Amino acid sequence: MSDAVRYHVEPPGARDRWGVLFRPILVIPHAVLVGGPFLGLGGTFRAGALGLLAFTSAFFDWVSILFTGHPVAGLQSFKRLYLNWRARVMAYACFLRDEYPPFGDGDYPAALELPEEPETRDFKSVALRPLLLLPHLIVLFCLLAVTFLVCIGSWASIVFKGEMGENLWRFTRDVMAYALRVEAYGLLIHDQFPSFSLSVDAPAGEFVRQS
Repeated sequence: MSDAVRYHVEPPGARDRWGVLFRPILVIPHAVLVGGPFLGLGGTFRAGALGLLAFTSAFFDWVSILFTGHPVAGLQSFKRLYLNWRARVMAYACFLRDEYPPFGDGDYPAALELPEEPETRDFKSVALRPLLLLPHLIVLFCLLAVTFLVCIGSWASIVFKGEMGENLWRFTRDVMAYALRVEAYGLLIHDQFPSFSLSVDAPAGEFVRQS
């Protein structure tokens, strides 16, 4: 069974070394709003101001689904907007792409594929969602700790050599894909338990590395 959420990132071409050099500063405006893998608010997810609103919305949806079987009308679209915006920012923040992401919605060579809202909700899955998330949060915390070191190495490699190793790029992309799958599940976008795999979102195209 494939995961309900998929993350697509186009491999980069020639790298913008100056843009990468100042990336930790340039990403701050986005990080304040939607967070990033290492910057922002909200514990493990580092979700930013809009992310905190999205998780607050998820709490209201959680209560509503338990009592009515349906989420609160209108909240799902806000959570989806937040996740799609965040997916683009994470690609930029982790050196998967060099183009500056748009604020809000917009075209970008990184995109999140989210499922349609379920017609009926899985009551047990929703009721136990906080407990079901725990193993994923533990794994995600460990993966992000490693990814932080990988991103430091990638930053230095691009700035001084003009390239990011294929394996580093793929690992970073796969961890970001996993983090987004877990977050979508936590936000009650869907009820399918996410996979622990780091390889389900691999694109068909080949990685392109240029110095």
